[in-house]
Amino acid sequence: MPGTNLTRVEAQERAAIVDLESYRVALDLTTGPETFSADTTVAFAAKAGASTFIDIIADSVESVELNGKSLDPAEVFADSRIQLPDLAEQNELRIRSTQRYTNTGEGLHRFVDPVDGEVYLYSQFEVPDSRRMFPVFEQPDLKATFQFTITAPARWQVVSNQPTPEPVDAGEQAAARAGEPASTWEFGPTPIMSSYITALIAGPYRVVRSELTSRDGRTIPLGVFCRDSLGQYLDADYIFEKTREGFAFFEEQFDYPYPFDKYDQLFVPEYNMGAMENIGAVTFTEAYVFRSQVTDAMRERRVVTILHELAHMWFGDLVTMRWWNDLWLNESFAEYMSTLGVAEATEWSECWTTFAASEKSWAYRQDQLPSTHPIVAPIRDLEDVLVNFDGITYAKGASVLKQLVAWVGREPFMRGVHDYFVKHHYSNTELPDLLVELEAQSGRDLSEWSKLWLETAGVNTLRPVFELDAEGRYASFAIEQTAIADYPTLRPHRIAVGLYAAEGDAVRRTQRIELDVDGARTEVPELVGVAQPDLLLLNDDDLSYAKIRLDERSLETAAAKLGEVEDSLARALLWGTLWDATRDAEFPASRFIDIVLAHVAKETGSTTLRTLLNQLLLAAGSYVAPERRAASLERVGDALWRLAVDAEPGSDTQFQFVKAFGQLAASPEQLDTVQGLFDGSLPLEGLDIDTDLGWELLIALAAGGRATAEQIEARLAEDRTASGNQSAAHARAALPTAEDKARAWASVFEESDKPNAIVRATGLGFTRAHDLTLLDTYVDRFFSELLPVWESRSYAIVEELVDGFYPSPLANRALADATSAWLDANPEAPAALRRMITEHLSGIERALRAQAADQES
Repeated sequence: MPGTNLTRVEAQERAAIVDLESYRVALDLTTGPETFSADTTVAFAAKAGASTFIDIIADSVESVELNGKSLDPAEVFADSRIQLPDLAEQNELRIRSTQRYTNTGEGLHRFVDPVDGEVYLYSQFEVPDSRRMFPVFEQPDLKATFQFTITAPARWQVVSNQPTPEPVDAGEQAAARAGEPASTWEFGPTPIMSSYITALIAGPYRVVRSELTSRDGRTIPLGVFCRDSLGQYLDADYIFEKTREGFAFFEEQFDYPYPFDKYDQLFVPEYNMGAMENIGAVTFTEAYVFRSQVTDAMRERRVVTILHELAHMWFGDLVTMRWWNDLWLNESFAEYMSTLGVAEATEWSECWTTFAASEKSWAYRQDQLPSTHPIVAPIRDLEDVLVNFDGITYAKGASVLKQLVAWVGREPFMRGVHDYFVKHHYSNTELPDLLVELEAQSGRDLSEWSKLWLETAGVNTLRPVFELDAEGRYASFAIEQTAIADYPTLRPHRIAVGLYAAEGDAVRRTQRIELDVDGARTEVPELVGVAQPDLLLLNDDDLSYAKIRLDERSLETAAAKLGEVEDSLARALLWGTLWDATRDAEFPASRFIDIVLAHVAKETGSTTLRTLLNQLLLAAGSYVAPERRAASLERVGDALWRLAVDAEPGSDTQFQFVKAFGQLAASPEQLDTVQGLFDGSLPLEGLDIDTDLGWELLIALAAGGRATAEQIEARLAEDRTASGNQSAAHARAALPTAEDKARAWASVFEESDKPNAIVRATGLGFTRAHDLTLLDTYVDRFFSELLPVWESRSYAIVEELVDGFYPSPLANRALADATSAWLDANPEAPAALRRMITEHLSGIERALRAQAADQES
């Protein structure tokens, strides 16, 4: 993987030598379509006589001047570092370099809009990629001010962390290079900040502007940007409304006004993630600009993401972790605060149900992989960080914070956070810096809590253990806590126990007990003498982070009446425990499928429904016994179509059932239905076959052998957009012949020019195969390519290739053995790459255990 891998030890050594002051970075974006020039001046103090290095990934370094003395680039520049010998107490370093645009979503990404040929740029620097745009001391604790000067076509929007200045004419030479009038924008210096949250976004973006009044009376300019060809779909007013609600909520909770000068939100193409918290210039995936119908789950996710990034302005940007082992401090906090804010300050008031259904499901899955780690993860180097943007760092951390808030009290928690911002603004911190403030405000000693929850890995399981008397009352009741042998920690939990009664057509809670659970067994005397309810739910209200199990009577009630449980959060918890038991091979996948099909029509939570449908498809495709797989897939596909037909016309549930049906459709009858939907001969009341849903149906037809490459090209000719190109790549890769799969494989493994979004879409299509023998032949090829692609591609592309082309739909022993064999044969392979493969192996081994359990049922 290109770029030297900075270690924590190196970062500590460099931080002991260097005390940064400022960067002045001049970029010329008129020099051509492949590269741009950077002229960077860095002022910093240092230990006199010491040596260190500055990071840079560049096509070439033209000159290096340290304290007025020229250094030969050929001697000092190698392996993405420029060596800096014999430093003075005060230093000025000037470097002129030629930098390369990327199409991988890392560094300065360049995109050409297929609609109109316009060029759009945006930066993405987390973790180690600001060095792709300019030379930089690439570690979060070497903060400085940054002053950017940008030369670009005069008609472009140019956005960075500070307010955009009035441009000046860049002169005839720049205009000649650009082929049109060019301007120069000289931004003011930023506050003291880390390099990974600097930003540059440039191009003919469409912009809508507004403003708000901060708590301290300042006027904060707001901007919402997207590509011009998407402008008609940009609902800027709604985005401004959610932003204002988030500002008001966070400023009140933190008692600390927004700490920067403006707030722009930019929706950018070919993005690798949901969003990034660049100070005052947040970038988002443009999937959040809705050109077609999307699920309510997606609409809510966008609001959560908007508030997540806004929360980062305080936690992560104003105060930043010293090293990446405390990445969770950024992400867990933003995840917790965004969910809290969405639930309390917006119309999406059931956001904690969404959190339970989606985020905690992700956390539990991640925490049971062999790669699980403590929330405060050991981060040895940058490669460790890259694979650590996971369900532990985000979702488990946020779950644990939610429990911490319940334990110390919300008001003391927020006061402690306020004090933390006041004491550490514009600086770097470590975990104890936050805990000190929370302890001071709450009066609680958090050292043991931190040790058990933040510094150990694994998830506990809670089970009810009881005896009944002759009248069906609890003679004794206890909660048993277990942990697996590899991660044996038992933790303290604050939980609620809910007792539910089936009354007519509803299942509702009749009693709630809240208590502390600690150790292997916790007695619950409050339940002794209480009649056994129809359903007993541990961790009701989702206060703690733990897997739960149901007793037999509760399981019977859930199987018969889960859809009738009135409370959306209780339903999400019940669905979650059934899925956990299925994944753990304690509950047959076929029975899970039965329960889902019996009750899914009554699920009103859009994210719960989306999560449940994904689990249903995985259970039918990988977890049922192999001899039942074909029948299960056909049965589930037929049931999803019936559910779509019976759903309320135009509803979110109808839309989701149709989408899920399209993913499974394989039988001649099912493909006939997809064809009818696609060509309009089988309309479904209330369902609009818009552009994106049309593509999904065409992809289903392609995978089923009902569409040709020529039909895909014809569809693309009608939708020559970025999304259209990605959908066409998806569809071409889904075509069901060996020749089609070979072409898809070659297009990304043998050719290296495809952008990240096309690689991702191609992987989605490649592994979509009704005839799994098409994938068998690629098992050995996949493993033979791993080390070569690691050495030759960027991390983002390696991740897309590994996750997209690992043939997980095979879910068989041969794939598990081949995966194990590669790991055994490559013990010295990069740790980040081994982690990816180990996680995939874990998924296959889990599927094999579930298949065995289903076979025995």
